[in-house]
Amino acid sequence: MSRIALVLILNPFYTMKKIIVSALITSILTSCSPKVPAVFVDKEAEVYRRLESVPDSVRVGEITILNLFKNQILAHRNVPYDSVRIVEKVYQPHQALWDDCYGAIFGDENASKFNTPAGMIQWNKTLYRDNKAFMDHRVSEILKITLDKTLRDNLVKFEQMVPYRPKARISILFTPITGIGFGGCNAEQFAFELNNKILDVQYAVEKGLPHELNHLVYEKFRRNDAEGTTALSQAIDEGFACYFTYVFFDKKITEYEAVENMTQADWDWFLKHEKEIFTKVKLYFSDTSGNNPLLRNDKLKLFPDAPKTLNYWLGFRIVSKYVEKHGANSWRDIYTLKATEVLERSGYESYIQKI
Repeated sequence: MSRIALVLILNPFYTMKKIIVSALITSILTSCSPKVPAVFVDKEAEVYRRLESVPDSVRVGEITILNLFKNQILAHRNVPYDSVRIVEKVYQPHQALWDDCYGAIFGDENASKFNTPAGMIQWNKTLYRDNKAFMDHRVSEILKITLDKTLRDNLVKFEQMVPYRPKARISILFTPITGIGFGGCNAEQFAFELNNKILDVQYAVEKGLPHELNHLVYEKFRRNDAEGTTALSQAIDEGFACYFTYVFFDKKITEYEAVENMTQADWDWFLKHEKEIFTKVKLYFSDTSGNNPLLRNDKLKLFPDAPKTLNYWLGFRIVSKYVEKHGANSWRDIYTLKATEVLERSGYESYIQKI
């Protein structure tokens, strides 16, 4: 399975908290209905006001972040619903994502929701109305993060650390059908789905972006590797992105947090089974089907008690051993090395044999 996959889960233990920030607008318009307390009206107006201050896009180097969610909400500020805003500010700025990525991955029966202006107008018209409390909560989470500054700071630091410039278009958005999470079909068609309930929004923006940016750089080198579609290459790709996140935050987060936001108990389980894991999954390193226990342990259950994803953890361990052997800044070598070279030069297999 290619790294740029349809689903990326950053924090499966996220617990949703419900808050109500919506106002009963219809009651204001009807004289026989009770008046809505001013505090609710003011709160909704404040959300709209703050959304207006969010830029439509943020660009640093060759990375563009499109805040499509902003206009998906603002389209509902007045009556009637602003369908023109949906077309001009949501659909057209990242039309390739809607047409070619979403329009393809969810099948012919759903393509018209994404690849036509009329389809986009229709589902945007009802999605917010039907999910207002949840979507308002997600927007409040985003607004608390100081999104523009957080994204810009991360992008600037990334380009200072990495000798290669990533190029991508990433949209932050709501969708009628979730399934991408934080990922996409290629570097120009990336999405961060705010209504994907398995995502921890704050964690994804603050800690997940460096991980994704590293994928975008490394992916270009993998495409030039004849063995770039193997399970080992996928494991190195994921592990490298996790290790880069660890370094990006100056190792002030733990190794286990850098790898899928693990707990200490998760990490200890993997260490306890490290030799068994390597010995059993090594058989699948050259597999290119994507359907093997290293990449799909969740389905194939080679290790049914594994608390997280095998290939993320194993890739991280191999990259860590490479850096231990070659020096603190040697992680930069990995961009241009084949996965088999990383494994061989890491000394990880020799380390395993000594356990």
